[in-house]
Amino acid sequence: MRHGKKVNHLGRTDSHRKAMMSNMASSLILHKRITTTLAKAKALRVYVEPLLTKSKDDTTHSRRTVFSYLQDKDTVNILFREVAEKIANRPGGYTRIVKLENRLGDNAEMAIIELVDYNTVYGKDVAAKTEKKSRRRGGSGKGKAAAATTAAPAAEEVAVEETAPVAEVTPAVEETPATEAPAASDKEENAEKGE
Repeated sequence: MRHGKKVNHLGRTDSHRKAMMSNMASSLILHKRITTTLAKAKALRVYVEPLLTKSKDDTTHSRRTVFSYLQDKDTVNILFREVAEKIANRPGGYTRIVKLENRLGDNAEMAIIELVDYNTVYGKDVAAKTEKKSRRRGGSGKGKAAAATTAAPAAEEVAVEETAPVAEVTPAVEETPATEAPAASDKEENAEKGE
């Protein structure tokens, strides 16, 4: 039984699995994003993240250690020169796994594994969200005044369109108290008859 064993063997021998992980890690570092099955992506994350952490310390020892896993000089150079600069301030979590639709041939769960710092789509959303978070409720209203001055022509058109429906609604509001008044007079008549 496999109790407590966390390594996914992926249906391969040890040497085949190590070679596959080495190739996939090299491809991920070179291309910054690869598409694979979900199980392989999860196994690759465990394999490559310690190597990315090692690349932050550019010494001969760490280069040799990483080379023993990747077996590719060009990949090691790119890792220590380009990738290490991008991930220097990140304390971990260098990769992201995004699930895709199942593969048509065998219905296998597919996923994209990518380096987080190289995805510009998510980077723009994060910057926009941080700007929105800096706003406060209430306040002095300076932001509203600045927005009103920049969109003054559009606001005037909206104000003209809004005033017409408001004028139509006000007579309906005035009619409702008038309908309540006869109901009150009926009660008064009944009260007078009772006396």
